[in-house]
Parts: sequence; structure tokens; C-alpha cells
Amino acid sequence: MAQQRSVLLVDDSKFARLLVKAFISSNFTDWSIDEAEDASKALEMVEGKTYDYLLLDFNMPGMNGLELGEQLRGRFPDAVIALLTANIQQEIQKKAESLGLEFIAKPPTEEKIRDFIAAQEAAR
Repeated sequence: MAQQRSVLLVDDSKFARLLVKAFISSNFTDWSIDEAEDASKALEMVEGKTYDYLLLDFNMPGMNGLELGEQLRGRFPDAVIALLTANIQQEIQKKAESLGLEFIAKPPTEEKIRDFIAAQEAAR
């Protein structure tokens, strides 16, 4: 039986958050999923709480996903942190990799999200 995990979705698009949340919920039914609409809200939410997965949009007002990911990586060294973005420039991917962040190209699909998480779970 799969272990219960906690996920934080950070995306300024409510639709994108609802979509990814639905994909995770339908495949990992007992997981806890929180949502934040921007980096500052995400940083508030991680105070006193730990997450196993943090899925971050790149293009957000204020702090972008790379900047947020860098801060979160220091706080959650063992968590899976992934940049979920349509911005697939090599430079962005290399920067994400250098920070220890995974990369998931938008648009999100149920298969992409499920397969990504399943691969991460198998590697744990």
C-alpha cells in the first residue's frame, strides 16, 4: 500500500491548480493536497509543515518558480520539488536542474502527473 504523502501546488492559475489536484487525487486517493496562488502564500504555508512534493509554476507574479524552488530546496532537502511550466527553454531547465528541481512540461495531463509521481515514489 502506498504511503500517504503531502503535496503543495503553487500556481497563480486556479484552473491549473484544480486540474493538477484532480489528477493527483484520482491516482493517489489518500494524499493531502494544499494549494497556494503565489510564492508568498506558499512560503507562509510551509511554516511549521512539511511536504513530500512541491509542484511550482514558473511564471507567477512576484517571485518566480525558480526563486521559490531555491528557497524551498533549503527547507525541504528530501522533498521532490518540480517546476511545472510551459516555459521549456534549455536555460530554465538547466537552472532548475542546478537547484535540484525536477521539470514537468505544461500542459499537465493526468498521465504526466501520475507517471512523474509514480517514478518518484519508485525511487524512494
